[in-house]
Amino acid sequence: MPPIKPSPLRRLLTQRPVRPEHERARALIAAIDAGGIPLYPAKVNQIARDLGLEVSRDAPVEVTIARLRSLLRA
Repeated sequence: MPPIKPSPLRRLLTQRPVRPEHERARALIAAIDAGGIPLYPAKVNQIARDLGLEVSRDAPVEVTIARLRSLLRA
């Protein structure tokens, strides 16, 4: 007897909700990968802080972006 597949509705209901902080970080990384340049380092830092990273005001944007990438991979 083959295993029973969950219905599409059941799969949607059991998925973890996407947090807005993660969505903003993914959108930022996608924009950078598409060739964009972050114009406001403060916004990048705020996205990182919203995800729980400690970010210095003097931290280079490239370092913060690398930390965001590693956080999203985990």
